Amino acid sequence: MSISYQHAIKAIDASIEKATALGVAVSLAVVDINGYLVAFARLDRNGDMIDFAVKKAKTALLFEEVDDRLEIMAVRTSNYGQRMFGFTKNMLAIGGTAPIKDLQGRVIGVIASSGGSPDQDMDIVGAGARAVFECGQKCGHEH
Repeated sequence: MSISYQHAIKAIDASIEKATALGVAVSLAVVDINGYLVAFARLDRNGDMIDFAVKKAKTALLFEEVDDRLEIMAVRTSNYGQRMFGFTKNMLAIGGTAPIKDLQGRVIGVIASSGGSPDQDMDIVGAGARAVFECGQKCGHEH
């Protein structure tokens, strides 16, 4: 099962709320389990990070690393890691992603943020992922 548009927007809205509270202008992307873009938002004053959020989400899903471990792996592998992630224009191994899970703990999508510091991006996407999970708990339905 993959994330619905309704739940992707719920994740985006919660992430926007967190980014606004932090005073950070970000771009946000939610992809489904096949890596297809479901929802996207670009906050005012964030013009440089439009593609980054989508690339980060797709890369995290592809490598099944939806936190900062993928960035650490790329940095630690030095030139090899740089070449590995440089082979395509559609990949970006930078932290700031979070899995969106259903009530059984299965990943149904990934949310990514670009524009804040690594810690800010992680806080922002964490708020989005939690909002979808909490909705499932309150509403008593799958995503």
